[in-house]
Amino acid sequence: MNKKLKKEFYIQDNLTVAKLLLGKIFVYNNPITKKILSGKIVEVEAYDGNLDEAAHTYIGKTERNKIMFNEGGFLYVYFIYGIHFCANIVTGNKNHGTAVLLRAMEPKEGIKEFSLNKYGRIKISDKEKINLLNGPAKICKAFGIDRSFNSTDLTSDKIYLLDAPKIEEKEIIATTRIGIKKSTELPWRFYIKNNRYISKK
Repeated sequence: MNKKLKKEFYIQDNLTVAKLLLGKIFVYNNPITKKILSGKIVEVEAYDGNLDEAAHTYIGKTERNKIMFNEGGFLYVYFIYGIHFCANIVTGNKNHGTAVLLRAMEPKEGIKEFSLNKYGRIKISDKEKINLLNGPAKICKAFGIDRSFNSTDLTSDKIYLLDAPKIEEKEIIATTRIGIKKSTELPWRFYIKNNRYISKK
């Protein structure tokens, strides 16, 4: 049985955590429906406010980003374009201002719930299944994650990550991040090679 990741995992260096997150299982234990939704993380992006102008923490601490200045092991959820939510894993020691954006997952448990949340119906095609979690906003929509999930402790029983075998370095692609206008040269997007659930090669 896979074990829940402990606090020590999240307080490691941001880029280290970003790559180690690949292959891990993200779990939401819905307290209302009692349903478990989960996905295998296949793509992430790292953000470090100490040297990365694209990071929300580059400008310093604000009401919006303050959870990123906590020690690692919390969920940072923000609202974007007035319609979407994006979920991040806070990393590093306190006041580091670093996090990893969850970009894509392979659906595991809760396909029915994912389908209802995303498409409003249970029966979906194989292509639609691939599109359930292959983008940051898609992840939040399918899981039902909104701003109320911000600051969730990832060592709790509500949302947590399960350990899984480490993805070998040769199976990890490192490239530039998507949809940003600053620090575009940093190769801080990581994904599992040849995985069909990633958002973009």
